[in-house]
Amino acid sequence: MSAAVACADPEGTVGAFLCRAGQRLRAAAIEMPRLEARLMLAHAMGCRTEDLLRDPRTPVPPAAALRFAGLLERRLGREPMARLLGAAEFWSLPFAVSPATLVPRPDTETLIEAALAAFPERGAPRRVLDLGTGTGCLLLAALSEFPEAKGVGVDAVPEAALLARRNAAALGMGGRTVFLAGSWGAALGDCPFDLILSNPPYVEAGAIPGLAPEVALHEPRSALDGGADGLGAYRALLPEIRRLLAPGGRAVVELGQGQRGPVEAIAAGSGLRTLCCRADLGGVDRALVLAAPAGI
Repeated sequence: MSAAVACADPEGTVGAFLCRAGQRLRAAAIEMPRLEARLMLAHAMGCRTEDLLRDPRTPVPPAAALRFAGLLERRLGREPMARLLGAAEFWSLPFAVSPATLVPRPDTETLIEAALAAFPERGAPRRVLDLGTGTGCLLLAALSEFPEAKGVGVDAVPEAALLARRNAAALGMGGRTVFLAGSWGAALGDCPFDLILSNPPYVEAGAIPGLAPEVALHEPRSALDGGADGLGAYRALLPEIRRLLAPGGRAVVELGQGQRGPVEAIAAGSGLRTLCCRADLGGVDRALVLAAPAGI
């Protein structure tokens, strides 16, 4: 369909707004510009995207037009769509997001798949820990699959821990969770956990400017920066996991591309053994499954 045909709807209508926004997003090299335009306009108008498609000649109210214009400018500045909409989906669950947290990503769902494979009996893990919880997506996704479990989420950023607490309440899991602000496991004493999950910062500091603008410009640097070699967080995290892992427990840790060997070496030096590593849909080794030494 030509641009002239696509923009044939009268000025001020849904069709015209979507056409103009789609053209601007496409010119800015935004993937799926028409879809993103629909998502933003539906959010601005307080309706569903399918409602927009019923009649493209529906007038856009002035207040919604202003909201949409603001969203569009933010997206053209490469702010992530989830931030504009205020929520992202993870493991088919909705999670509120904020500038204090990473936007949950599909690759991280590989950790939940690995946890389910490690505990095929859904009643097995009773205590779950998420270190660097962010939105709480890993902990809450795990608890949705392990109905007898309770969990603790820890984040160094107090605003992130508060957001995770709100997400837990919204998903009906507030009574099964506790969220703390602190550095890895420092606030936890020696209480053991059957399942420990973590998506630590693992990007090399020098590589952050080269990431997609949505990440480099808008995601919290503290959740990305793994130090000069990308491994700094693992050196602090893995000894804590060893200390907090219950006998027979399992830890599942997210990896960046090419990090499996170095992280396995750090884990071994921390007294942990590697059981397996699960690849994401792109074939990247993503979820490293760890346990205490054999016999423990």
